[in-house]
Amino acid sequence: MKISAVIITYNEEERLGAALESLRSVVDEVLVVDSHSLDRTAEIARAAGARVELHRFEDYGSQKNYAMGRAGHEWVLNLDADERVSPELAAAIAALKAQGVEGGIAAFSIRRRTFYLGRWIRHSGWYPDRKVRLFRRSGASWQGRIHERLVVAGRVAPLAGDILHFTYRDIGDHVRRLERYSGYQAEEIVRKGTHLLHLRLLVLPAVTFLRHYFWRLGFLDGFPGLVIALVQSWGTAMKHMKAIALKRRPPAPVAR
Repeated sequence: MKISAVIITYNEEERLGAALESLRSVVDEVLVVDSHSLDRTAEIARAAGARVELHRFEDYGSQKNYAMGRAGHEWVLNLDADERVSPELAAAIAALKAQGVEGGIAAFSIRRRTFYLGRWIRHSGWYPDRKVRLFRRSGASWQGRIHERLVVAGRVAPLAGDILHFTYRDIGDHVRRLERYSGYQAEEIVRKGTHLLHLRLLVLPAVTFLRHYFWRLGFLDGFPGLVIALVQSWGTAMKHMKAIALKRRPPAPVAR
């Protein structure tokens, strides 16, 4: 069993090196698909022994499908530049490579543990946050422009260990990222023809806060748990406000 690790990047010179280091001796190939970064991302990847390809970014699902198709091996481990393979996960992958994979298993889901505002988040809907990240590329497809998910044909089994996620650098980065994503999400809301947007704008931000802070035990994460609930609530409001604005925008004139 040979594994290709695949990472998509754009201006990740600060974080990519640690991700690549965590893959050392874990996989048989590392492929970095870079969206024409303006910093040293591609140089850092090549210096670490990764194969680098440049590809124009359209959306997250499309970029990951392209990268998956360029991998050299049937089994693919998807990692983001702000993620690391934990020692426990590395050991679990080594065991898989030594023993082989049981027939019928098409993919493995892996817990993701996030470091945010100085601590590991254990609740708030952010853990265990299982993601399908190790999979056979035949029969697999990434779907979604943002918050993409992998759809596989076959059984998904759990794998021990965590992906360590060093996500938003600070609260400002968290807010800016959600603001950027909200535009894509608003377009998707309008495309799907979602109704009652004004009612959703009034109700769903509060529901989002309650879900993260109380129902998913965010209060046990201390101050970071409160911030997560508040910022996620703000993001819910933002995408619905943008969707309402999009629906009110007059149609483009028809060319004659």
